[in-house]
Amino acid sequence: MKHISLIAAGLIALAPAAWADTTFLPAQTDAEYLAKDHLIGAKVHGKEGTIVGDVEDLIINDQNQVVGVVMGTGGYLGWAEKKVGVDLASLKFEEKDGALFVSLPDLTKETIDSAPDFQRKKPAKSLFERAKEKVNEFSDKSKPQIDEAKKKAQEALDAAKEAAGPALEKAKEAVSGAIDTAKEAVGSKPEATPATPPADPAAPAPANP
Repeated sequence: MKHISLIAAGLIALAPAAWADTTFLPAQTDAEYLAKDHLIGAKVHGKEGTIVGDVEDLIINDQNQVVGVVMGTGGYLGWAEKKVGVDLASLKFEEKDGALFVSLPDLTKETIDSAPDFQRKKPAKSLFERAKEKVNEFSDKSKPQIDEAKKKAQEALDAAKEAAGPALEKAKEAVSGAIDTAKEAVGSKPEATPATPPADPAAPAPANP
């Protein structure tokens, strides 16, 4: 893929009138690249070709224009790393072996050591804050689907109740009829005649008159 400068790649925001009819970009063209794929994390090479840092973020002004990058340098695995802001015009972008090659041609270790630490306008978000934002983002995205699922489930329940209504009424009528029939059968049964106790063989026979 042919890499070009950030400005030519369209990272400068267009006026609303220019994109009003083309809000959505269906695909990435051969003349474009994604900052996350080729710029964020890219190694920055100094005057002698050695790596002096890596691009960690973009600096964007109130006109939505990329004016520079935040570069991390020094430290070990991110610890005690120095952050410096680099003007976009000072960076040189080239394509080498099919990859984006970023450099600061005049940068030396001495100049970068003497460069001021980049000052953020706002402190970096904590891991908890970022996780909370992700949860809220997921909730916002999934809420319409959840609401739609609840609606469909309620509709299915209502339909099931409506379909089962006649059968339930018939079942109630059948049970009620069976109970009434049982009550009538119990009420019409004749009373039992008391049985005559058997004669005691040891008792004397009644005298003849």
